[in-house]
Amino acid sequence: MKRLIKQNILKFSISLYRTLFARKIFFNFNKLMYTLSLRGMGVLNFENDNLSGENLFLKKVSVICNNSVIVDVGANIGCYSNKARSFTSSANIYAFEPHPQTFKKLQYEANQHKYIALNTACSDESGTLKLYDYEDSDNGSSHASLHRAVIETIHKGASKSLEVNVTTIDEFMKDYKISNIRLLKIDTEGNELKVLKGAKQAISEQLIDIIHFEFNEMNVISKVFFKDFKDILINYSFYRLLPDALLDISEYSPIYCEVFAYQNIIAINKSFLPQVKKYFNF
Repeated sequence: MKRLIKQNILKFSISLYRTLFARKIFFNFNKLMYTLSLRGMGVLNFENDNLSGENLFLKKVSVICNNSVIVDVGANIGCYSNKARSFTSSANIYAFEPHPQTFKKLQYEANQHKYIALNTACSDESGTLKLYDYEDSDNGSSHASLHRAVIETIHKGASKSLEVNVTTIDEFMKDYKISNIRLLKIDTEGNELKVLKGAKQAISEQLIDIIHFEFNEMNVISKVFFKDFKDILINYSFYRLLPDALLDISEYSPIYCEVFAYQNIIAINKSFLPQVKKYFNF
């Protein structure tokens, strides 16, 4: 009965709003409301790590990362790994960064904060690939990507390429004799899905407990939908980071999920959920 009442209230509200505001004169107003609503749902809160929810997430998840493995794919100069280390002194942290110049900075940070830096990219196959960065960048930028159009189309810059080594998460776990990854963070400027495809065995054997990845406009370039992540992570529950909580988005809906703009997505293995729920506001 309550559900029916809520549905009727929603239908009436939509009908009333449409009657009043579905007019050309209110376009800018509706656009403003849409933009504000996105922020309220955890999208485009990129200004700092408090607004994005990353600080709160890492602080809380660190409790269950003690004496476990954290893998930071697309580490850049190590901000995420450094922060993770500040919250847990006992976790084994591995940070991947393929750009040779950026890696020099990451290696310095890794030495300072006592974790392992690896000068390689992660994808669905091992070997070598071209990494694209700005043509006039000598020190490496945070936008470097395995997709040229990220530089040229998204960021409107001229690009240059360099060849980098590539491995997979499955091969990395085998090489380093890692039986479980507690937290896998992926920020690879549009290559996130391929990183997960390179962890096919680990995912199927449920060896990765929590996955933190970005979903944004780069996925337009790599032609990856949110549903592609849902399909590959079938044993995971999905959440979007808010400044104070995790927003449940496990039920797939294109209108709420296929939003190609900055957002932090947390996928938690369903068998591991009870341990996470102790520390998070769902």
